[in-house]
Parts: sequence; C-alpha cells; structure tokens
Amino acid sequence: MLRESSKISDQEIDLSNVTEGLSDYTSIPDADIIVDFAEAIVSRDTARITAARSAIQENMSEEQLVDTAAVAAAFHGFVRVADANGIPYDTAVMGGDDPELRKEVGVDDFYAIHDRA
Repeated sequence: MLRESSKISDQEIDLSNVTEGLSDYTSIPDADIIVDFAEAIVSRDTARITAARSAIQENMSEEQLVDTAAVAAAFHGFVRVADANGIPYDTAVMGGDDPELRKEVGVDDFYAIHDRA
C-alpha cells in the first residue's frame, strides 16, 4: 500500500523512516505525532494512546484524528483477516511483492525470527 500511494502522489518514500525512526528529512507533516499514535496502539498502552490521541487533536484536527485512527484500524484488520484465513506470507500480493522492499524494511528478518519460535 505504501508503495502504491507513493506512486500516486509521485513522492519518494524513505523506508528507513519506517524501520529506523523518523529522519530530519521526512516530508510528512506531523509525522512524529502520527508515529507516536501508531506505536502507542501497537504497544496497547492505554495511557500512551490517550496522550497520543490528545496530541493529534491539539496539533492537527479532529478529522485528522479520525483519519489516523481509521488507517491504524485498517492495517490491524488486514493482518487479522490474513491470519484468520491462514493466508501464508509467501503468497502475499499473489507472489508479486518486492524482495528488495522486504529486505529494506526488515520483513525477512521478522519472518526468520518468527519461524524459529
């Protein structure tokens, strides 16, 4: 999805912002606030989610909070639907995912660790 949205917006995405944290060169407005919100959700830390949600409302807008929460919920849902249906990773996007992209964002490392468990 990130790859496709970057093509549509004609923007180059620096994936190290995803894997290593935001750089000083990210072009996404309020990216630090959005990342805090996403990480709070993933950590399931209620107090942190509340603080991140408040930061979005104070620094962005109510509509952007709704959009941000909807995107986070959608990504959570995609993974849960795939897991529930038993869709194996190696058939993602009908085998058309980019091996270099997987390597760059660390997906291969995750699955190597996951498979050993």
